[in-house]
Amino acid sequence: MTDDPNFNQPLGGNQMPRFGGPATMMRLPSAPNAAGLDACFVGIPMDIGASNRAGTRHGPRQIRDESRMIRPFNMATGAAPFARMQVADIGDVPINTFDLKKSVAIIEDFYDELLSHDAIPLTLGGDHTLSWPILKAIAKKHGPVALIHVDAHSDTNEHMFGETVAHGCPFRRAWEDGCLQNDKVTQIGVRTTGYAPDDFDWGRSKGWRVVQAEECWYKSLAPLMAEIRERIGDAPVYLTFDIDSLDPAFAPGTGTVEPGGLSIWQAYEIVRGCAGLNLVGCDLVEVSPPYDPSGNTALIAANLLYEMLCVLPDRRG
Repeated sequence: MTDDPNFNQPLGGNQMPRFGGPATMMRLPSAPNAAGLDACFVGIPMDIGASNRAGTRHGPRQIRDESRMIRPFNMATGAAPFARMQVADIGDVPINTFDLKKSVAIIEDFYDELLSHDAIPLTLGGDHTLSWPILKAIAKKHGPVALIHVDAHSDTNEHMFGETVAHGCPFRRAWEDGCLQNDKVTQIGVRTTGYAPDDFDWGRSKGWRVVQAEECWYKSLAPLMAEIRERIGDAPVYLTFDIDSLDPAFAPGTGTVEPGGLSIWQAYEIVRGCAGLNLVGCDLVEVSPPYDPSGNTALIAANLLYEMLCVLPDRRG
């Protein structure tokens, strides 16, 4: 079922030991660009937009490394993405590690080219600044999009240290650039302390649904995702998942940890709950390997990216 010779397949554990083989996402073939692909994994090794602990520049490489244990068939959902899609790892965006604003422009240009091939990008981050230029590129192709934003923080700051480009600002910038359908934006998992009520209420004032983490405690999030799917309908939608949305008991390897977060099983419910939506792109950001020597944070991130691949719409009818 998963060995269709027409499509790339991850390198299996019986062909090469899991600790060997190519250092690509799921040990997939690499490709120079997105030509001919239905979906692609792409890394953005960046942490120059981070405000607290650095290290997310190492996120994409560590996520790829920990993805080596993922097998092609999803036993829980029955999804077999490599039986219906051509997928490859197209490497990393060549950011300017000394200049955040130049990097933002580089990312937007890179995704302009990527999206010209009609592939759906699955992005390995990298700090959350990167979502803004990706959304700008996606809006040029699809128009304003619905957004599912999973995060401990709203990332709608006006500025940080006087700068308007930072990992705490991407969704205010995306809103200012007209990238979002305000009545179809949902933020999930925001929590803990802030400077003022506006930290979370700014999005609400624009018509966004803001679901604080406390509303998710002790609950299945399947009903929430059913509501979100009904709200979004057939609109193009972008999923952005900050690993710090998870409680640090599960994912300590990130730069701005906040207690009281989501569980791994709730994260799976969110991503699997996107099945049936018109997903046009996804990202998984803020994995900082230096703060989790076990590799478990990156392992969780890799599996969530695989789950994102599993719920992408069928491009081939």
